[in-house]
Amino acid sequence: MRIAFISMIVGWFIAFDQLSAQNQMNQPATLSPKEQSIVVISALTAKGNLQKLQPALTAGLNAGLTVNEIKEVLVHLYAYCGFPRSIRGLQTFMAVLDERKKKGITDNMGKKATTITSRETKYERGKRTLEQLTGQPETGPKRGYAAFSPEIDVFLKEHLFADIFERDVLSYADRELTTISVLASIGGVEPMLQSHLGICLHVGLTEPQLKQALTLIETNVGKTEAEAGRVVLTQVTTSKH
Repeated sequence: MRIAFISMIVGWFIAFDQLSAQNQMNQPATLSPKEQSIVVISALTAKGNLQKLQPALTAGLNAGLTVNEIKEVLVHLYAYCGFPRSIRGLQTFMAVLDERKKKGITDNMGKKATTITSRETKYERGKRTLEQLTGQPETGPKRGYAAFSPEIDVFLKEHLFADIFERDVLSYADRELTTISVLASIGGVEPMLQSHLGICLHVGLTEPQLKQALTLIETNVGKTEAEAGRVVLTQVTTSKH
């Protein structure tokens, strides 16, 4: 009886190891063409390189991103690099669309954001979204900047994680790709980049995909920005092993 029980336990461990190995094999190692375009568009907009942004926007449309998806990327990133960069990106996109229209190209507008019907307060909705992104409960006393400035905690919960993240034009993974591309490109915000790289892994992006994103940033923005991002990514992945 005891031998049979031990054999059963060993069998469970073997099956678990095989399942874990299979899951790792099934994880995507590369970003899709659409995801790659999100990285490049976000990085170039954050840096204000509008000359390179124009062909990147065209490449994004050709890769299958809809007009509304690209607009959403350009709106989302204002939360991390400001209205001026976001608006200049949108103006550049308008010019690209006008030029394509003159050439007889009709681009797919794509779906609009679903109307929010929840009766919860925006603060509570934002808290729930943040919990989904991080996998951590938003409980207990405020710490750090949230304790020092409760106002910004409210703004983050109500606006960033409710008003913006709840818009379902983009997935959480798409929004996090946008976010890390902006943060890595502007530099000097390593603690925020570290947090969002961790969120990327939690919402389903893989380490090879994040390395590819940084390679795209090196190609389109610069080696300095990419290398700084790689240091932070190593810290994140090391802490998870």
